[in-house]
Amino acid sequence: MSTSLFVLAAIAYFVWRALRPRLPKLGARGASPIPTLRSDRSGDEGEARVQAELVEVLTWLCGSNFYLHSGPILLNHAPGTEFPTAEVDHLAITPFGIFIFETKNWTGLIEPGASADVLIRIGADGEPQARKSPLSQNRSKLAFLRGTLPPVWPIEGAGVFANDGCVLSPDLPVSILRRTDLAQWLRDRRARHAAGTAAVVDVAKAWAAVQRIASTDELALRKHRERRRVNPKI
Repeated sequence: MSTSLFVLAAIAYFVWRALRPRLPKLGARGASPIPTLRSDRSGDEGEARVQAELVEVLTWLCGSNFYLHSGPILLNHAPGTEFPTAEVDHLAITPFGIFIFETKNWTGLIEPGASADVLIRIGADGEPQARKSPLSQNRSKLAFLRGTLPPVWPIEGAGVFANDGCVLSPDLPVSILRRTDLAQWLRDRRARHAAGTAAVVDVAKAWAAVQRIASTDELALRKHRERRRVNPKI
């Protein structure tokens, strides 16, 4: 009798163990991951396509004499302030200039807005949406680089639309372009540089100079993006 009761008790215990709610284990906790939003995933996909295009185009134009940063880079443009950093999607250093690119993965028709800071996106529903222009996002970054790096180095920026389902109005500024336009846009910059009197950029020296005013640290990038989530307008 006692043996039967023991067996029944053991069975009941194991059934309870199997069905009880699972609690998380306690232990050392690292930094909690930033939630991945759908817009973040879309942006990452667009940046990956633009990065691959830039590798191909710059190899065609420069051989191996260029530097293309892998991943985003933070410019330390306002140390000591509430928002000390600005994120650059793509940084390219070539003998004919330093370039920063702001990538958008939007679909639909893109038209000029009411001001230079705004673009209008018209999607499949036909409703116009006002959005911040990538050229506006690049403006303060370009001003910082031009005010900090040697003035003999040409520095320019562009807004690049990565998605094949995007149509650009011909009335947009020429520095707003599709991913597939990068080859011609950069080829034109190379030709202008060759025809002018601007200094040839020493790629290694330029990258060393940028590193003194920038950060590629993962923790710094994480903090920057957390600030941006709280204040999307920065």
